[in-house]
Amino acid sequence: MQDLILWIHALAALLFAVLAAAQARPGASALPGGRLAVALTLTALWSLAVAGIGFGDVVTRLTETLRQLGWLGLMIALAWTGGTRPDRPIVALYVVVSAVLVLTLSLTVAAGTWEQVSVEAKAAIDSARLVLRIIAAMGALVLLRDLFQGPALRGRTAARLAALAAASLWITDLSVYAGAWIAGTWPPAVIAARGVALLALAPMLALASQRRAMQLQLSRTVALQSLSVVGLGLYAALTGIAMGVIGDFGGANARMVQTALVFGSAAALLTIASTPWLRAWAKVLVAKHLFSHRYDYRAEWLRFTETLGAPGGEEQLDQRVVKAVADITDSTAGLLLVPDGEALLLAARWNWTGAEEVAGAPLFRHLAATHRIIELDAVRGGRDPADAGHVPGWILDHADAWAIVPLVHDARLTGAIVLARPAVDRGLDWEDFDLLGVAGRQAASYLAEDRARSALAEAARFDEFNRRFAFILHDIKNLVSQVTLVARNAERHADNPDFRADMVATLRETSDRMTMLLSRLGQRGPRPHEASQAVAVAPLLTRIADRRRSQHPVHVEAEAVTVRAAPGALETLVDHLVQNAVEASVPDAPVVLSAHREGARVAVEVRDRGSGMSAAFVRDRLFKPFDSMKPGGFGIGAFEARQLAEAMGGEVTVMSREGQGTCFTVLLPIAAGEGLDMSELSVGRAA
Repeated sequence: MQDLILWIHALAALLFAVLAAAQARPGASALPGGRLAVALTLTALWSLAVAGIGFGDVVTRLTETLRQLGWLGLMIALAWTGGTRPDRPIVALYVVVSAVLVLTLSLTVAAGTWEQVSVEAKAAIDSARLVLRIIAAMGALVLLRDLFQGPALRGRTAARLAALAAASLWITDLSVYAGAWIAGTWPPAVIAARGVALLALAPMLALASQRRAMQLQLSRTVALQSLSVVGLGLYAALTGIAMGVIGDFGGANARMVQTALVFGSAAALLTIASTPWLRAWAKVLVAKHLFSHRYDYRAEWLRFTETLGAPGGEEQLDQRVVKAVADITDSTAGLLLVPDGEALLLAARWNWTGAEEVAGAPLFRHLAATHRIIELDAVRGGRDPADAGHVPGWILDHADAWAIVPLVHDARLTGAIVLARPAVDRGLDWEDFDLLGVAGRQAASYLAEDRARSALAEAARFDEFNRRFAFILHDIKNLVSQVTLVARNAERHADNPDFRADMVATLRETSDRMTMLLSRLGQRGPRPHEASQAVAVAPLLTRIADRRRSQHPVHVEAEAVTVRAAPGALETLVDHLVQNAVEASVPDAPVVLSAHREGARVAVEVRDRGSGMSAAFVRDRLFKPFDSMKPGGFGIGAFEARQLAEAMGGEVTVMSREGQGTCFTVLLPIAAGEGLDMSELSVGRAA
């Protein structure tokens, strides 16, 4: 039995030393701060002490306590990882368990160094030390239960494996200590069984200590590798038992027989393992009977739908969509790109820094045609020529960009999600593609429903505005009737002072009510359709500036250019933009109107040095009706300006920076008769 204990613990020391050495490579572990390497190293030292010195030696007991402190340190690192922090009672329990282990270490040192201590005193110290170890093991198991139930290990497979290994070690320790306390001795069979349990944990720790632990847990190849490791452990255990039996009954030739057994069995095992047909058979066996899926589909789908349907905090639907898809693969960040014509614009980000660029038409057309999930590492490595050339450079240059998931609804591309690399780096496999494809379609349906709901809400706001306009028209009709009556009676009673006083009071009241109605209306109302014609831009801008000079300084810097436009609509368009610029500017900061030719179009610019707008407001809210930054504003001006420009074959663009100002640019087609005399061209006025 002593030989068995020696071989088992020597093999355990070798395995744990190899695992600890593997952690020395940069980025080798998915676990924090090298704590796993420390725990593995101390475990290897303890196993080596058991094998080389003996179980009851003071050095062995010291390394045993240090091993437990190492695993407790790993538990502390896992509990405080990712911004999580345990509750105060749990923190206090960590302190208590640490103190108990330190006290155990002190008693071990005392028992080993005090030579004049009586046998009874040493027995009492040993008993107290055993009780303290039982208390520490029970406390550690309580801490591990809290760790598994808390958020620290959620979605972190490597960390869960390491915590499970720690739980197995503490359970083994508690069982051994409780048995020794009850029996009053340390049976060799228990010590050997403890070493076998330690060997059985080596495959689990090998999975937890690898950067690609998620692949090892899920693929058929890794399932075969795990079984191979288990087989090696059984081989080592059986060999150790056989060595013990030979040592007891082999007599003088025992050492020679043991050597022959070790080398012969190892050579046979290597020969069998290198046989191709055996490897193929084992892979088929694993695939047919032992393979388990990567994902718990029920849990993943419940979490996915909960994230989308039960928002928390201030996250909008776009951000929740990114987070829900990213959580499936444990990705740490993500972007949502939505179509704008044949480009994909950034709509939302979750935990992502940088990336303000636009994904152009090639990626949009490729995703719309193929609906393929793009594995970016394969594109970078040249292993996916079908997707190469379609992905923008800024995505490929981002080292953490991992995959692009198209969002398809009713066979149309409604967006795409760029996922960041998971915390445990790995490649995509068929199960990832299947689940991400289904999740992408479901997320696309949520986005499509949200867009439809927004359109209905906008239509409802238009309907409410129309009803309000109808009420205002009724009031205006009454006011017009009053003014008409005053005008009719004025012909007969103009000389009557009392009538004149009443007329003034009526007009004043009518004026006040009209002003109130205009403020409620917030816009000029519909105007009849105008035919397009050549319009001189410079005189129009000058007239608008003159009309505004009593309110705010407005400068004109216009070239002699003409545009093809509806005169009244053009003046209304520019007037809206000037009004917005005036309201955004401080009193002494002038608004600048300019016009110049750009190819076959004329650019009319309205620039101010006001408060400016954020990129998010310009992208998401500026041109939406009834959405305004101004208190009491209807948000109609910019919306109507763009509508008018598009009706005349032009467009409106915006450049704005918060605190620096805004520049609206109206691009309109140049008039065909640019060479005509300017005095012959009509300059329209707003109706």
